[in-house]
Amino acid sequence: MAETPGVTEPTLEEQIAAYQREFRGLDPQVEKIVSALSRLNRRMNVAYGRQTAELGISNAEWEVLKALVLSGVPYRLGPSDLAKRLGLTPAAMTHRIDRMVTEGLVTRERDESNRVRVIVELTPEGREKWLEAMRLASVFEEDLLQDLSAEERTTLGDVLTRLLRRVEHAQPDAGGRLSDLD
Repeated sequence: MAETPGVTEPTLEEQIAAYQREFRGLDPQVEKIVSALSRLNRRMNVAYGRQTAELGISNAEWEVLKALVLSGVPYRLGPSDLAKRLGLTPAAMTHRIDRMVTEGLVTRERDESNRVRVIVELTPEGREKWLEAMRLASVFEEDLLQDLSAEERTTLGDVLTRLLRRVEHAQPDAGGRLSDLD
C-alpha cells in the first residue's frame, strides 16, 4: 500500500485502538509487539535498501552475495541451491545471476567435474561489495540498539530467536517466497 504524501501512518496506539474497535477479541499487548516488529522490519529493509543502493547494488543482489559468503570458502553454489536458499524460482534466480555476472559481482561457469552443473562464484569485487554493505549495516545496527544495555540486547536477542524458532517450526516453508506469493 503506497503512502499518500502528507499522510502519516497511525501510531501503534491508534492502530491498536482501531483494531480493538473492529475486532473485540484482540489482545492489545500481542498486537503491539507484532505491529512494532512489522514496522521495524519494514523500516530496516528501507534503510538497508538505501545503503545497498549507495553501493550500486540492490537488496536482491545483496541477498545473493550473502548466500555465497554464508556458503563458506570458496564462496560457490549452484543456481538451484541459491534459488532454494533465497526462496526464488529458477527463472528469477537466472535473471538475478545474469545481472550480477554483468556487474562483475559473481562468475558463472560449468563445473569441470560435472559439465551439466553450473557454479556461481563470488568475485573479489562482489566480496568487497558485501564487506562494505556489512560495514554500513553495522553502523546502522549499532545506532539502532544504542539505548539498550548489553543485558537488554542479550534478552532481546534470545526472545526474538525463540519467536523465530516458533515461526520456523510452524511454517517450515516460509523461509523464502511461498509459491502462492510469487
